[in-house]
Amino acid sequence: MLGPTHSERALTPDFYHYPWARLASVAVDGHFLVLRWPDGVSLRAFDRWLRENAVGPGGVDPATREVGVDPAHIPAETAAAAVAITAAGALRVSWQPDDLDALYHPGWLRHVAEGRHMVDAWLPEPIAWRAADLAEPPTIDGRSVLTDGTVLEEWVAALCSHGIARLRDTPLDPELCGQLATRIGAIRDSNFGPIWDVKAELDPGSLANTTTRLCPHTDLPTRETPPGFQFLHCLVNTAAGGYSTMADGLAVVDHLQRNHPDHYEALTTLKWIFFNRGRQMDHRWSGPIIDLGAGGGPMTLRAFHPVRAFPDMAEADVPRAYDALRAFSEAAADPQFQLRYPFRPGDVVGFDNRRILHGRDGYESSGARHLRGAYMDRDEVLSFARVSARRRWEAATAAAGDPERTAGPPRQGVHEGAAT
Repeated sequence: MLGPTHSERALTPDFYHYPWARLASVAVDGHFLVLRWPDGVSLRAFDRWLRENAVGPGGVDPATREVGVDPAHIPAETAAAAVAITAAGALRVSWQPDDLDALYHPGWLRHVAEGRHMVDAWLPEPIAWRAADLAEPPTIDGRSVLTDGTVLEEWVAALCSHGIARLRDTPLDPELCGQLATRIGAIRDSNFGPIWDVKAELDPGSLANTTTRLCPHTDLPTRETPPGFQFLHCLVNTAAGGYSTMADGLAVVDHLQRNHPDHYEALTTLKWIFFNRGRQMDHRWSGPIIDLGAGGGPMTLRAFHPVRAFPDMAEADVPRAYDALRAFSEAAADPQFQLRYPFRPGDVVGFDNRRILHGRDGYESSGARHLRGAYMDRDEVLSFARVSARRRWEAATAAAGDPERTAGPPRQGVHEGAAT
């Protein structure tokens, strides 16, 4: 049986290396090409989608691996004039009317059939938790996090699955928070600056910089897209009290949906205006407390009562909106949902700011408590997690030495797919 040529292996519209998964057959069904593999997996691929993903002139640019053709320049009458499976198992298509002959890597096509191109592919499954499930945040030795990539990858994987993870015994360096974040991706700047301090101040610009209790909340709901992840690095903590609290919004929302459907409906549909009450800023956004997002995800919790300023709803809805808000806050503070732990110097706690409801007990001003923090968008953290997972998968595939191997870690199971 012939193996793939070097040129066939290179024909992928991205920079990943796919196991060679030779095709068994191809058939034309109207505007779709029906591809099948020997184990029965199939893919219905729309002809113009395949055409724009041909690597080369008029399709995917070989240097950038981005689609370089304007949709207006792909004729509506585009059709596969001839289709074939090469001796090595790749797909060959002759496109008309532009007289283009294109080859397609069968492993790349297979990854589409298996759902590995989807947004949630290559990411750990989210694990909803309650206090009974976690005695403390998932914790990793962080002494080598800046030099050992596997430590960072393990920490980020825990962040993605549980929404929270802790590093222990990191260096007490004020620059560490920024250094750690930039190893993952770009820091999300805000009115607090790229790196900010959490400690009691005489003229605080936020309740976080006081000694008072902070109820379960998420940061910056005043923004169209609140920061995705937050990192907090403890440099000093000699204060009495000040325990941190964390509740998994996935579990809280599930509880409300199951047990209080009327409150859940109000929390997901009725909008509030969130208003940043700063002297030199005026950030505002209107949205529900539980923002399910377009298409059902990702969920964003907008839950910080100090900046929840005005109801943005019909007058008749205001009473039930307040009833639902009370139910939400009671659930978020319920011990069944809350982790409660102290910060100790050298701890770095990262958490999903749009999922995890974080808070803090009040503490005595006689001691010192100093955290440094940074925000990152979810895109940066999830991109890092995907690249890490695919790199491990490619290494395992290469080590197996089987060019036909197609096993991989998609979140979805192998299924009959469609690329439209």
